Amino acid sequence: MANRQYDLVVWGATGFTGEWVAKHLYDHHNGSGLKWALAGRNKNKLANVQDFIGDTERTVPCILADSDDLDSLRALAKKATSIITTVGPYAYYGSKLVQACAEEGTHYVDLAGETPWMREMIDAHHETAQKTGAKIVHSCGFDSIPSDMGTYFMQKEAQARFGKPLQKVRYALIKSKGGMSGGTAHSMLNVLKQAVSDKKVRKILTNPYALNPDPSVRGIDRSDQSSVEFNKDLDRWTAPFLMAGINTRIVRRSNALMNNKYGDDFSYTETMATGKGASGYLTAKGISAAIKSMAVMSITSLGRGILGKILPAQGEGPTVDPEDPGFYIIQFNGETADGEKLVGRLHGDGDPGYGSTSKMLAESGLCLAQDNLDVEGGFWTPASAMGDALLERLQARGGLTFEITS
Repeated sequence: MANRQYDLVVWGATGFTGEWVAKHLYDHHNGSGLKWALAGRNKNKLANVQDFIGDTERTVPCILADSDDLDSLRALAKKATSIITTVGPYAYYGSKLVQACAEEGTHYVDLAGETPWMREMIDAHHETAQKTGAKIVHSCGFDSIPSDMGTYFMQKEAQARFGKPLQKVRYALIKSKGGMSGGTAHSMLNVLKQAVSDKKVRKILTNPYALNPDPSVRGIDRSDQSSVEFNKDLDRWTAPFLMAGINTRIVRRSNALMNNKYGDDFSYTETMATGKGASGYLTAKGISAAIKSMAVMSITSLGRGILGKILPAQGEGPTVDPEDPGFYIIQFNGETADGEKLVGRLHGDGDPGYGSTSKMLAESGLCLAQDNLDVEGGFWTPASAMGDALLERLQARGGLTFEITS
């Protein structure tokens, strides 16, 4: 790809998260020799993004393309070594770009949390990407980099300390402050809508190993947490974690793609900590009830219409307060088959829905474009494709801090 015009192109730069991806690149990488561009459908909106990031001299080029036109997207893919896309729901707007990148040998990262669509893309384009050398990596935002790279970090530490992998890793979201982008909200709504009418989608959503290279090969994990539980490791009440359905599948796929580096009987689960005592229990009950209510409402078109009005519109997001940008803390509890234990924490310095997500996505796109990675073309996960290189980037400029606490 030495002859590509750009190292990196941000597709969907005019959306809420896309603007923040562009700002991260401009603030931290512009002028470093990086050749990059903004891409979208509307010239005036792209100019607004240039204003938003502070590019008054218009040093960052803009490219026009059409998400509905495969030839237009092929032309875009030919210009770049790596493409970042924030245009979701991906089941509606992402398939042709994945195809174009796979066919043109262009690396690709996105924010997808739509398990059925990712399964479809893997099955349709993995062999093509292998032939062209394109590295396609889904889920490079809050879902699922903290989960995937946090587990990778824990396993790396376990090997250094114990000389063996952790047979169990338990993720718990301890604290967070932030909102949700419209694209993420409507992607979730779209998956729920598909599940109502499509038996195949429901089967994928209920398979813990749905994204493994061979989804029929099962491990020891079963269904995700669906109700209130008391977690002894945390000494807290917990609720189901909304993103567990995608995150857990990505982590299990990573293990499979790395030839079961974490072990043949590796187990991974996620939960959301709500606190101690009665208040923690009641909070967990409330969250659990809200998730179940959303699932019930998604069954009917009326319910989906109500949810669509409550959730942020596509391309929009929460109000940004520079003085209070949000954060999140995740705890990982790991245990080897012999009972040796390891506890780690991950701290993200921005709103998980856009601030931290935009940094993680930007650094993932850069990692594919610039770093010497020891994988061939195909569909990968963040950990299996980028490993140590991404871990270093995330801690240097991605706003993440990984540490072992005990």
